[in-house]
Amino acid sequence: MLQFQVPEQKRLRVIVDTDAACEADDPFAIAYALMSPKLLVRAVTAAHFAQPGSMEQSREAALRVTQAMGSDVPVLRGEEGPGGGGAPSEAVQRMIREARIDDPRPLFILCMGALTNIARALRDAPDIANRLTVVSIGGHPYGENRPPWREFNFGNDPDAANAVLQSAAPVWQIPSDVYGSIRVGLAELQEQVMPYGKIGRYLFEQMIAYNMTPEAAWTQGESWSLGDSPAVAAVLHPACGRTARRPVCRVENDTSYSPLPGGREILVYQDMDSRYLLGDFYAKLHLLYPRT
Repeated sequence: MLQFQVPEQKRLRVIVDTDAACEADDPFAIAYALMSPKLLVRAVTAAHFAQPGSMEQSREAALRVTQAMGSDVPVLRGEEGPGGGGAPSEAVQRMIREARIDDPRPLFILCMGALTNIARALRDAPDIANRLTVVSIGGHPYGENRPPWREFNFGNDPDAANAVLQSAAPVWQIPSDVYGSIRVGLAELQEQVMPYGKIGRYLFEQMIAYNMTPEAAWTQGESWSLGDSPAVAAVLHPACGRTARRPVCRVENDTSYSPLPGGREILVYQDMDSRYLLGDFYAKLHLLYPRT
């Protein structure tokens, strides 16, 4: 067990917005948030990844994490895909409702996929923009003439990315070079994660299963990046990486950036302390779920 408490005035409310079925690192980030006593996780919300049925797949994947942890945090359906037509999803309604609560503890929306859900919430309820902070895993680093690839999260809904970046809501962006730096070996995960409770075994086994699929062709074979966990680390300790404020750019369909004259500034992470992040995650897992 964790033999410490977090002072109440330092605790934060979070909603974890995740495309948990798209690949193997989202479940680690969900578990990290749920294990962290500083964070009051109000809901896990499912994000699509621009494929039919992908939002429901993400919800099912997130449910497997909460069930393995014995957590009763609600896992809610998000928008089915880009565009956000029709009635607002459970996720959008929950974001709006949580933002409107009079609570001195700040609210952070941890976006680990396309920004469709929070973009819809901000569109439907613009009054919430100054009542939350969006932490976005997405986009490439700035200053590159051409993106090295079409960045997955922004690329799954560029319109939503632009809507959020150009909104009045504070945004902390964690670009691809930063989220890609949280590198781990599968042998490390076998030693540090697999033996620790039902959740540890699930996290490891879903990782190695995905590693053998054609969808994992881009990986190196026996290593991974826990690329969504920086969203959790950033709210636990905002100074766990160097940051800079920079003007918002427009996100093009290929996820390159174009200048946006007169745009506001957002906070952009330039690096992340992987020793802090991984050490904190492993320690919490080991202490809360003793080795079997």
